[in-house]
Amino acid sequence: MLNVLQQGIQHHPKRISAAIAAVLLTGGGGAFAVAQLAPDPADLPVTTLTEPVASLASDLALPDLLEAPAFTLYRSAHVRRDDSAESLLQRLGIADPQASGFLRADALVRDNLLGRTGRQLTAEATDDHRLLRLTARWASDDSDDFQRLVVERASDGNFAARIESAPLSVGTRLAGGIIQSSLFAATDANAIPDSVAIQLAEIFSGEIDFRRALRKNDSFSIVYETLEADGEPLRTGRILSAEFHNNGTTHDAVWFQEAGSDKGSYYTLAGNSMRRAYLSTPVAFTRISSNFAMRLHPIHNTWRAHKGTDLAAPHGTTVRTIGDGVVDFAGWQNGYGNVVYVKHSNQHTTVYAHLSRVNVKKGARVTQGDQIGAVGATGWATGPHLHFEFRVDGQQVDPMQMARKSEAAKPISTAAQSAFKQVAQQMRIELNAAQTIVQAKAD
Repeated sequence: MLNVLQQGIQHHPKRISAAIAAVLLTGGGGAFAVAQLAPDPADLPVTTLTEPVASLASDLALPDLLEAPAFTLYRSAHVRRDDSAESLLQRLGIADPQASGFLRADALVRDNLLGRTGRQLTAEATDDHRLLRLTARWASDDSDDFQRLVVERASDGNFAARIESAPLSVGTRLAGGIIQSSLFAATDANAIPDSVAIQLAEIFSGEIDFRRALRKNDSFSIVYETLEADGEPLRTGRILSAEFHNNGTTHDAVWFQEAGSDKGSYYTLAGNSMRRAYLSTPVAFTRISSNFAMRLHPIHNTWRAHKGTDLAAPHGTTVRTIGDGVVDFAGWQNGYGNVVYVKHSNQHTTVYAHLSRVNVKKGARVTQGDQIGAVGATGWATGPHLHFEFRVDGQQVDPMQMARKSEAAKPISTAAQSAFKQVAQQMRIELNAAQTIVQAKAD
């Protein structure tokens, strides 16, 4: 084959050369044609469009635009005992001599704000830290309304103060914790108010010994009321439901009040009453400093039978009657100092001694939990505490044992069973949600 091609080239050299030239010319022309298809960018046409846009502030004069604050600052704090007008505003991030001068001079501010420990504050300020509005809120423990002190800058630049009143609104909060050392340490770690922690201990006091029976990693979940002013909680209300996991056992409780009744009580989620004839202690969640036993008397320095229980508590702590009854004596009595005797059914009498004050009179009818006085050190006492006795037919018995042995209250009526089940189901859902929050924090 190669010999044939070689002979063909030798015999027809001109024809072969022409064919090769044609191929080369054709390929080059194609390449040239493709290259010429793309236009030169410099030759493309250019068009400019102009569209006017209206200003959003076209109706405002230039001075208004310059003087108006760019934004408003919002801050909150609590009043401290040693607050002055200057220190209070400084903590709120406000630098306004005119405002501090007004706070010092105004009578409403002096009487209702400065030195009023714990009152809630909210402040509105300009972006250059001048005060626009300062609001303080507070409420008394037995009121359904709250008070609002408002200090506000008027359109002329001067300040004015006024007092307003408005109803508290009721909200609910979910909370919980895990025990590492004590109940109060766990509630403090989870920002749960002491008043709620005390209620929790009281609710389960018949089932759990909070002084000895708590174990590390025990856990609790609670749903409780808050009484709020302008969306800010001012104080806590009642625990609505609670669950406590203690040493492998689960205890639960839910508050329920039957329709038409003026009193409610705690029940298990199964509907069993948790209210007993007597509270476990007349002083909320306290420490026993001396039991019902023989002891060395702290004043007489002799061994004597101590026929009551001493409960250590700060001076002024509320003392409550542990059960329904009638005040049999209220006043001063020898070594007992200020003392109250309450006569209950079944020949039972309770004694509350060394009180700093007495809030009831002889013949008054009291119900379980009513405040009858306050812890003190009157009579033969070396320090503030409550001496508490329980007498049966005139004879002293161990108060702690009598409280635990007292009979439970009546169960829920048949007519209220359906309503209770609805409340219990809702509380079960909310307790589960609270428990989820607890576990999420632990993880």
